[in-house]
Amino acid sequence: MARIVMKFGGTSVADLDRIRNVAARVKREVEAGHQVAVVVSAMAGATNQLVKWCQDLSPLHDAREYDVVVATGEQVTIGLLAIALQAIGVEARSWMGWQIPIRTDAAHGKARVESIEGAELIRRMEQGQVPVVAGFQGIEPARNRVTTLGRGGSDLSAVALAAALKADRCDIYTDVDGVYTTDPRIVPRARKLERISYEEMLELASVGAKVLQTRSVELAMKERVRVQVLSSFEDKPGSLVVDEDEIMEKPIVSGIAYSRDEAKVTLRRVPDRPGVAAKVFGPLSAANVNVDMIVQNIGADGSTDMTFTVGRADLPRATDILEKARAELGYEALIADPDVAKISVVGIGMRTHAGVASTMFRALAEKGINIQVISTSEIKVSVLVAADYTELAVRALHTAYGLDA
Repeated sequence: MARIVMKFGGTSVADLDRIRNVAARVKREVEAGHQVAVVVSAMAGATNQLVKWCQDLSPLHDAREYDVVVATGEQVTIGLLAIALQAIGVEARSWMGWQIPIRTDAAHGKARVESIEGAELIRRMEQGQVPVVAGFQGIEPARNRVTTLGRGGSDLSAVALAAALKADRCDIYTDVDGVYTTDPRIVPRARKLERISYEEMLELASVGAKVLQTRSVELAMKERVRVQVLSSFEDKPGSLVVDEDEIMEKPIVSGIAYSRDEAKVTLRRVPDRPGVAAKVFGPLSAANVNVDMIVQNIGADGSTDMTFTVGRADLPRATDILEKARAELGYEALIADPDVAKISVVGIGMRTHAGVASTMFRALAEKGINIQVISTSEIKVSVLVAADYTELAVRALHTAYGLDA
């Protein structure tokens, strides 16, 4: 007997027939003798609609009220799934984030999980009940306000719950049957990976791979939660996210990821003096605007051009903050470009092999793709390119690194 957390994404619970399918999968695990907890997202498209309503009313809306609105999608799904499970003879009860409780910090819209009380859920699971938990939700105890964990936050909810319940495994069910070398919709010859390390999955998730949310992988690595990515619609083996030690062969490049959710911000002719970077990025951090790639060019006249990327959804907030601080920062112009994409190659084999970056640059140059910004880590190289070249860049790099099936 194992203790398993099963997480189902929005496409897996998109309508009543799919919710019935999820209930049948849960029942199979229960009948196999396992203790099961389930985490679900909102029905496909529900959160997007809720977010759009908030943005249409006010692009710079109050983040606390935003959380109140967007957290409602999961409430619907947990109730429906609990009903579906009860209808087929499985004892189940729905739980919202605040009922457990899942305690978070006060960063509304991007809250971080601080603690989860798992004792009551464990007690019920040992009695044969299936808890159906709302993903994406938490509560900020100081003000007793509902919080949300950021887009894709149900993955984080599932991994955090698995850690709190000391689960043997966290199964993430989605609309793909595993982790691929790249998006199969762009590269039909992409290959499914049987196993991938936490480090590689974290890098892939952070640079655009949509299979798992970045922070969920980060937490899984920290808490050593074994994660399996599976299809909700097919009974096929999935992909395991595990320790590097469990992977026999360490390829130079394991995958190519891309993100169209980027925006580039350039501050022209910023005074080149100590503390200017802190004055630029401090207010952005205070407003929970995540900054990614950063490039600074030194000018000959005591000024510098500073370029960085933020999430496209954060661009209005970022530009508003920087424009209000223009007098203090003393820059000449602010240029915002939302039409960019980040392309990344990832692999733990990069630690011991040279020439990975040069292969990337050569492959893009041969396709006439200009590189705007470059960023590297120990097992990743990322570049920023014009959004129109996204698919061409991904296909070229997938072939250049010998990843085609």
